[in-house]
This record gives sequence, C-alpha cells and structure tokens, in this order.
Amino acid sequence: MDALPGQPTGAKDPIRPTGIALRPGLPICQTDLPLDWYQPEFQPYAEEYLALPDRRPETVLPWLDGYVRPAQDHFGESLLLLAHFYMGGEIVKLVERYGGAVADSYALALQAARHPECSVIVESAVHFMAEAVAILAHPNQSVWITNPKAGCTMEMLAKDHLVSPIADQLRARYGDDLLVVAYMNTSGRLKALAGETGGAVCTSSNAHKVVAWARRQSKKIFFVPDQHLGRNTWARLGLDPSRLLTLPDPQSHAANYTLADVDGGLDALDAAEMILWGSYCGVHTVFKPEMVRWWQERGWRVLVHPESPIEVVMAADGAGSTSYLWSAVMDAPAGSKIAIGTEGHFVRNAREAGRTHGVEVMHLAEIPDDSLRVGGCGCATMSRNDPPHLAGMLDLLRQGRGPDLNRVLAGDSVDEITGGRDRLVEQQRATVTRNARLSLERMIEITESGE
Repeated sequence: MDALPGQPTGAKDPIRPTGIALRPGLPICQTDLPLDWYQPEFQPYAEEYLALPDRRPETVLPWLDGYVRPAQDHFGESLLLLAHFYMGGEIVKLVERYGGAVADSYALALQAARHPECSVIVESAVHFMAEAVAILAHPNQSVWITNPKAGCTMEMLAKDHLVSPIADQLRARYGDDLLVVAYMNTSGRLKALAGETGGAVCTSSNAHKVVAWARRQSKKIFFVPDQHLGRNTWARLGLDPSRLLTLPDPQSHAANYTLADVDGGLDALDAAEMILWGSYCGVHTVFKPEMVRWWQERGWRVLVHPESPIEVVMAADGAGSTSYLWSAVMDAPAGSKIAIGTEGHFVRNAREAGRTHGVEVMHLAEIPDDSLRVGGCGCATMSRNDPPHLAGMLDLLRQGRGPDLNRVLAGDSVDEITGGRDRLVEQQRATVTRNARLSLERMIEITESGE
C-alpha cells in the first residue's frame, strides 16, 4: 500500500530520517490521555481529538493539518519541530511528517545552536531535552515543550534538591579536585554544577569519550545521575571496577545521609576514582542476562541501551544510544533478526521500520516464558506528548498565546506530577545558563574533536 501524501521531505538538519511511513490503516496513537490531564489551554484540542471516530491517519491527519499547516504558513522557515526517538510512535511519525527532526538527545541539543534562523522551536520530548536546547539557543530563539509534564524517572531521582546536599559535601571534602560529569538526563541546574567544577555533560553516545577526558584531568569524578551508564562506561574503557563507588539509592535515602554513611565509609570514598549517583532508569533495569541468552540461543542478535545493568550489557551483542540502535536496524541486511532492550515505543517503531526492508525486530522482554516475561517497558512520562499537545501548542503560538508554562528557560524545575514549576530569577538564571552552557559546549568539543 502506498504511503500517504505529505511524507517527510527532510528536516532542517541532515539528521537521518527514521524511515517510518504513515500508511493508511496504521494506528498512530497507542493510548489516549484523560481530558483532565491536559492544561486548560489544551483541553479544547483534546476534546476534538477524543471525539474523532478512530486513530487512523486518514482521520487524524486532516484534523491535525487544520492546526499545524496554518502555523507552518504563519511562521515559515522560523519554525523548527523536534522529537526524541522515545516519544510515542505517533509523535515520531507526525513530527517528521511535518518536516521536523527526530533524533537522540545529543543531536537534538545542537539543533537550536545550528539553526539561528529558527526563532520558534517546539519540542515533543521530555523537559530536560528541551532545556538543553534552550541553554544552547541564541537570544532570538524561544523554546517550547508540548507537555511540561513529560519527564524522566531517572532525572526525577536526581533533582537538584536531592543531589546538591551530597555534592556540597563532596566539594567540601575534595575542593577543586572534584569534577562533575552530568548525563544529559539532568536538569540545567545539574549541568551548571558540571560547568562550575570544570566538568562536562555526556550522552549515552559519547559517555566513554567524556569520562576518558575527565580522567585525564586527574580529578575525582562525580557521575550524575545514572549508575548503570556510569558503570558500563567504566567497563567500556577497561577500567578497574573497584575504583567505582555507588551512592545510596535516592528513592530510599534521598539526601538524608552524610558521606561517612556510604558503603565502605570515607576510606572507600577517598579510594574511588569515580563516584556514581544512585539513580537509574525504571525501564532499562527490568532487563536480565537470561533474557539476552534466550534470544541468542535462538539465533537473534541482541542490542541494548547502556542504561541497562552491566550484566545485561556484557551479555548482549552490542550496546549504544538510541541513534546506534536505530541505525543498527536500518542498516541490517534483509533476513536479520534483532532483539532490542530499550523503551517499548522505540522498539515498536523500530519493528515497523525494520519490516520495510526485511529485518525482524522484537523487544528483549517479549519472551513467551512466564519466568522471564516482564511488563511495563514503555516510559509513561516520556509518552505524555500526543497529537492534541502538538496541535494545541502550534495553534496557540500562531495566535500569540503560547502558555507560559510551556516556555522553557534554563534553570526551570518542573514537577512532573503536578506540573508546577520553579523558575529562577533573572540573575540566577543567567548564572545557570552560563555554567550549563560551558558543560554542554565542553561535551560538544570533546565529542567533535574525534579523540
């Protein structure tokens, strides 16, 4: 069956198209959100959407076109649409259909800086990703998120009010000998902490480069927030695991402990070369080595995201960022069988894209064995962006009524449950922006240098 009209003609940056086509009859929304989940400004759009008879492209696209096309005509080349691979399948397909870019967090962070002609940037992703875009944005650019409640469980376990008391203790003990590496899955306030200490941001695609660079600074590294990415990066560099120390699980300890309370006490802390914050991704920690071996024994190649436990990564045939995983599917020869361990919406999209050129894709947890089967492999917080949010955001911006809560500025801290926001005063925001930008620019320099 032929693809529908209006397929993506290419984003503003040479980001590889996903290869997903919106074909007639293909559902483009996995779950409808309750009406009361929408901000008041978005409820009229949600009411219209929920009243549609189905979620097929033939029905949804004409409705969506009625809002997106006028906004595109109004803003012209000054509008830039962005989405992350992990968003629900409908947003990945729709953002790309309207000429937007779909990529991993590293590529997305660079888009505003690389496109100064785009003054209005709308991102269907999680808040920390939109904030990274805003930190690197030019003064003439405004950054908007379609749903400010779209978040990350790992980042929620590493809010600055949790990390700062421990970071203050570390800085008091080690002074200028402490260097912070902040994973992209952190707020701008923690990215600023990395900048203050001469550190850098990293993503899952470049963590090994950033940590290798950090070690050359001959300082103690504080890696925030994902303990699994930190541990896997250390192993990838062939380093001694005994020189790692993992801080307590923030779900059980929060910031209510002193450094003397960590496992092994101050002696262990002093001996560690890298200290790992104790948070993790609730999606990736469900995977087990037994799942990997189950697929391998049946002739499948297994690829996982490095936010998975190290035992899973070591058992797999490969590990890497969402861009790595997507490219592995798109570049695989016909007849390949690939089991992927990462967020469920991503795998469903990869399965659909792989099918177009004869590649079979399964989710690592989709095993017909009750002893290995697990559920809940989709990220609920990341999937809070949907067609009504995209339609409403663009239409409200076109009218000059973009909700202030959806405007993203450096230093914003959002409660993903209530939607409440703590916004810094201008002087504080300027400080956070400066230091967070330093850490992001340092990451870019490390990554692009080819070292």
